[in-house]
Amino acid sequence: MIPERLKASLKREFHQSLLAKVGLGLLILILFLALFAPILATHDPTTSRYWDDQGNSYPPLGITYDTEIAQEGERVEYTVEPTTEHLLGTNNVGEDIYSKFLYGARTSLLVGFFGTGLAVLMGVPFGLIAGYYGGRVDDSMMRVADIMLAFPSLVLAVALIGVLGAATIPIPDPIVMAGFAEDMPEYMILPGSVTIVVALVTWVWFARVARGEAMAIRSEEYVKAARSMGASNRRILVTHVLPNSLTPVIVLATIQVAAIILLESSLSYLGFSGTTLSWGYEIQQGQAYLSTQWWIATIPGIGIVLAVIGINLLGDWLRDSLDPNIEGEHGG
Repeated sequence: MIPERLKASLKREFHQSLLAKVGLGLLILILFLALFAPILATHDPTTSRYWDDQGNSYPPLGITYDTEIAQEGERVEYTVEPTTEHLLGTNNVGEDIYSKFLYGARTSLLVGFFGTGLAVLMGVPFGLIAGYYGGRVDDSMMRVADIMLAFPSLVLAVALIGVLGAATIPIPDPIVMAGFAEDMPEYMILPGSVTIVVALVTWVWFARVARGEAMAIRSEEYVKAARSMGASNRRILVTHVLPNSLTPVIVLATIQVAAIILLESSLSYLGFSGTTLSWGYEIQQGQAYLSTQWWIATIPGIGIVLAVIGINLLGDWLRDSLDPNIEGEHGG
């Protein structure tokens, strides 16, 4: 159960913060689009057959562009008209941008949440043990963390994927399995290697935060009392240290989701995700066409920006609400 004092603090900060409301709205919107992608999508995102009569990509609704095509040895100007069948246009290989945008949100959020969860499971116990025992145990364990921090995240991620390979995990889509969108892909593709790699790259941040909390909590009176009554170190860690160190971990986890989405997009852009249904991969596909078909790369880029802004705004709200020692948007 959430303490009443904490619930009151969260509620007060949320009502006072316009940015928190904007962040929550953006996150709910992205989650809604990703969750119901098979129903909201108008075309199969993996189908490559949507061109006009001249083999050109459709532009977004309300926008036209001019291009030149070869015709009997001559070059003539040709205007591609938008169509309501493809609201956000199609890309250079004839795939529907709107449908790919929805499914790309799925991939980014799946990696963001699963990667953060794995990083928490790896980093928090590591940091709690190091901070609670201290001494040589702490020194040796945190040297491992320092080694991880010495490498740039993207470089380390690329190196790890080079070792693990670009493995993917097909997850049955419950909406399609239930018969609500039978013409859509039957499986969601989770980039397994990317998810593991982003966790391996980011767990150290959770370890350092958990270590700091454990070092502060181990000297509290209730911990000393539990130890004097014969409680084992394991029991103290699970019963007292872990629950009282979760506040900064929750705040960090919220912000790390956004960081992992950016890291996943970077890896997808470089071609390491193992799936074409990713915002980063779509940006990579459209970079060569920015001057004539700007929407191919711009629309998934907007999705990344909105998702990251929404999650970061929520993270700031949680920080201001849960940590009274940090002066945030409306004070401590």
